Amino acid sequence: MGHYRHFVSADHCFEIWIANETATPTNRQHQSPNRRKPTMTNRDLSQDLAEFAANTRYVDLPAGAVEAAKKSILDTLGVILGASGMEPAVRPIIELVTDAGGKEEATILGFGGRVPAAAAAFANGTLAHGLDYDSQTPWGAHPDSSLVPALLALAERKGSVTGRDLITAVAIGQELFIRLRCNVGWNMDWNLSSVVGTYSGTAACGSLMGLTAEQIAHSLGIASLTAGGTMEQIFGVGSDVRGLYAGFIAQSCVNATLLAGKGMHGMRNLFEGEAGIFNVYFGGKYDREKMLEGLGVDYLSEGMTYKYWPAVGNAHTYIHAAIELVRENPFDAADIAEVRVYVGNFAERMTLPLHARQAPQTMMDAKFSLPFTVAVALVKGSMLLSDFSIDTLKDAEVLSVASKVVPVQDAELNWDLKLPDGKVEVQLRNGQVFTRRGSDVPGTPERPMTVEELSKKFDDCARVSVRPLPTEDIDRVTTLLWGLEACNDLTEIIELLR
Repeated sequence: MGHYRHFVSADHCFEIWIANETATPTNRQHQSPNRRKPTMTNRDLSQDLAEFAANTRYVDLPAGAVEAAKKSILDTLGVILGASGMEPAVRPIIELVTDAGGKEEATILGFGGRVPAAAAAFANGTLAHGLDYDSQTPWGAHPDSSLVPALLALAERKGSVTGRDLITAVAIGQELFIRLRCNVGWNMDWNLSSVVGTYSGTAACGSLMGLTAEQIAHSLGIASLTAGGTMEQIFGVGSDVRGLYAGFIAQSCVNATLLAGKGMHGMRNLFEGEAGIFNVYFGGKYDREKMLEGLGVDYLSEGMTYKYWPAVGNAHTYIHAAIELVRENPFDAADIAEVRVYVGNFAERMTLPLHARQAPQTMMDAKFSLPFTVAVALVKGSMLLSDFSIDTLKDAEVLSVASKVVPVQDAELNWDLKLPDGKVEVQLRNGQVFTRRGSDVPGTPERPMTVEELSKKFDDCARVSVRPLPTEDIDRVTTLLWGLEACNDLTEIIELLR
């Protein structure tokens, strides 16, 4: 991944990429940035981020950032369509926004129908994270499932938005998301996708709508009133809200942008004030210099990753290890006596409470369950979108193997910043033991998904939409999206997805 060699100043992110170089990688663990005193100047970070968003143009973007934006748009649209047909938990949101009705500004993708832009962003954002199949940064957290739906809703409302406009806005949002995410002191308490994504998404929306830097800074302050959410939505079982949070972020981004465009003001010291976001949410631990260094020149967004399997990203190293175990050492699921998953501080939460994780009751819980996802991989030797259905939750063979999965604590697998490799150990009834680490996982920076793989993923998702797309429309959408920079009006693409 040589295109990251020049990001020397961004220590918290740079460590990950130099591990793939010929130089000896650093062994430093991620350390939370030092606590800073509240700013005593009139220059809050929000103003710097707003200027970047307002002044960045398509011609300023490096090829890698353009490619990442195009991949993210294709990927997000695909998982939206997939969720429309595969995740029943999204139905209450679709019913809510369609029942409410209103001015027909933007499309509910997959289902069809037009509603106010904020309502469309809410529905499409929920769909985008509904399968937990959406893209993420190499350091975890999800910018695109809220970013892309918000931008598309505003693009329809505004009209005559070009592919280059959309690419630019996505690149802005991804870049700000990553820089904020990597340089705050996080204790696995706040849901970073919500707390960070609200600001990066709102700034991107301001760019798309042509707001001034001052207006974008105000919009960030407005959006702050809805930025929140804790990791309990991730750690807990039995709820449907893990997909819902992306919808709320997208809705907030749209509303904040429109309000700022109508003249509403936010707060001046949003991030660095005495009761600013960094002091209240992150205990004053943040690194302002690293957030800004090289902004507009060096694009970390070039490393966005796209999920190979429809499950929480932290499980992918374990899924990969399990699939490779079966491939390298063929055995029958009935011969398994015990499966040990070695877990660090975050992955352990995907095994607790153990009984509930071994027999999840909802598809959301199944996708966040290490016992269940590993069991699916071991039983089937693969993992497909169709493997997460009501029928799979009742699959006796999968549940039998899941009941044999037990966690083993391993501090070496703690999640400091880079997602650690998972380790799976299978013991058979005859005493044989097979062990595998989940390294070089498909969809990661070490093994990125190809254009062909991403196109196939879109195809798979579009075919299980609530209104399955015909082959000719799938091919047309993919062609248009890969050549998005030549698109003069996004309407043609959106009409194919209604």
